[in-house]
Amino acid sequence: MSNYVLTCCSTADMPYYYLKNRDIPFVCFHYNMDGTEYPDDLGTTMSFEEFYSRIANGALPTTSQVNVGQFVEFFEPFLKEGLDILHISLSSGLSGSYNSACVARDELLKKYAERKILLVDSLGASSGYGMLVDTAADMRDDSVKIEDVYAWLVENRLNIHHWFFSTDLSHYKRGGRISAASATVGTLLNICPLMNMNNEGKLIPRTKIRGKKSVIKEIVHKMEIHAQNGIEYAGKCFISNSACYDDARMVADLIEEKFTNLKNSVMINSVGTVIGSHTGPGTVALFFFGDKRIN
Repeated sequence: MSNYVLTCCSTADMPYYYLKNRDIPFVCFHYNMDGTEYPDDLGTTMSFEEFYSRIANGALPTTSQVNVGQFVEFFEPFLKEGLDILHISLSSGLSGSYNSACVARDELLKKYAERKILLVDSLGASSGYGMLVDTAADMRDDSVKIEDVYAWLVENRLNIHHWFFSTDLSHYKRGGRISAASATVGTLLNICPLMNMNNEGKLIPRTKIRGKKSVIKEIVHKMEIHAQNGIEYAGKCFISNSACYDDARMVADLIEEKFTNLKNSVMINSVGTVIGSHTGPGTVALFFFGDKRIN
């Protein structure tokens, strides 16, 4: 039995049942849709199907991160129980939530000086961030000490690759992330942008690929190039998708065909409501352990 609790934010985009079964408490980001604020509670309050359907019909949700007060409220009950805390945060390259957690930690340690609150900036997002949480949970369950888990996470977080593509540019256009002209041309030419996350935890466009079949082939090729031990990769592989499960399944099928030493089958999750507020429907994201990410 460990004397610490492993926690994360909802933006790790892991299923509710997974976090519950693995005893990983999470704190919710929030989003506002059509004038109403909702918690990013892994599809509990609003199903992912309804969320993406409303976006497809023109809704433009906005998001809010976990603030200092919410972190204090989330962390303090564990400290009162005499538990140390290992919290893994959404990338600081995408959100200020890591900084908010740091301020909350400093505030709480004035009151609970005997306790430890170790914070890890995942430099990741969605189920790539979730993959770091998953690994920490495995180590915790193997009775690894909190300090050793923390050190391993910081040393190895950049080994988790994040590759994304989108087949639907309409939300990027509505949200002002690309111009109407670029969206129109991209749609006409069937362009699917391929992106990844750099070593600062920021999402970087890498190339424009014409056609869904081509971008699916290319994202799997990226795994062949970068995965630990290449085609002999024996680790876990996660995929998240925003209302395009069939596309995610095609990627997973190719990976399971090529990487025969995978640990378990590919885990396919939904892009959550906060990350999905920025991507819209049509995004597939692939995550695996590989070489160190660079700019």
